[in-house]
Amino acid sequence: MIQTPDILRAILETKSREVAQTKIELPESEVRSRLRALSGEPTHQPRGFELAMRAKMSSGQPAVIAEVKKASPSKGVICEYYNPGVVAQQYEQGGAACLSVLTDRDYFQGHEDHLIEARGACSLPVLRKDFVIDAYQVAQARLWGADCVLLIMAALSLQQALELESCAHELGMDVLVEVHEEGELHQALRLKTPLVGINNRNLRTFETSLETTLSLLPQVPADRLLVTESGILSPSDVMRLRDHGVEGFLVGEAFMRETHPGKALHRMFFE
Repeated sequence: MIQTPDILRAILETKSREVAQTKIELPESEVRSRLRALSGEPTHQPRGFELAMRAKMSSGQPAVIAEVKKASPSKGVICEYYNPGVVAQQYEQGGAACLSVLTDRDYFQGHEDHLIEARGACSLPVLRKDFVIDAYQVAQARLWGADCVLLIMAALSLQQALELESCAHELGMDVLVEVHEEGELHQALRLKTPLVGINNRNLRTFETSLETTLSLLPQVPADRLLVTESGILSPSDVMRLRDHGVEGFLVGEAFMRETHPGKALHRMFFE
């Protein structure tokens, strides 16, 4: 395992135990069998996460991955009255390109039912936001209906990331690879996926700075679709990043603290 900050290390240790237990409760062979049974279901087909992002950008608008999120390790509960289906519908009405749904239980109070409910309530492609360390989780994500998975380079070796990406692509899913610093970016660019997320949150301090995206931006090839993540809190933040050519955004907390997350999204990006 590569060197990781203490909080991430704790999360990954918990996740490893969780995956091992889940494999006992529902073996991967059964997950694959259920996936085959669903292969002909129109509502279960991948919706095209990358395509939705590019369609939004080609229309001259920012492509927003709007996050459905109840809590975080650093902030605790963000949304007391949490209804993933309602939030998903509001995000779609507010102009989101895609959704991101937290499924980590121990640190983010997420659940697979939140993803299933959110995706069922709208027509947007959905990212499974979790700490993916095993191919089992990729198959599991597709079974739940996820159209994309997140791979966090701080949590994976390059070989692990390549194997997980291959598994996702075999299942028809897109991959968003997330980086926090230059070394991780260089590793991420060895993957096939064009979706590269730069997380502005420092994993050691949990502070955010848009300078993370702006400093790494020149090193992202033109054929990659850059998504800036965390710390986008106002229309001025959006304008600053768009002025530098950034058109992909992943935002959650700023919306989830509002009474109507979809209207908050529209105000920040489209008014």
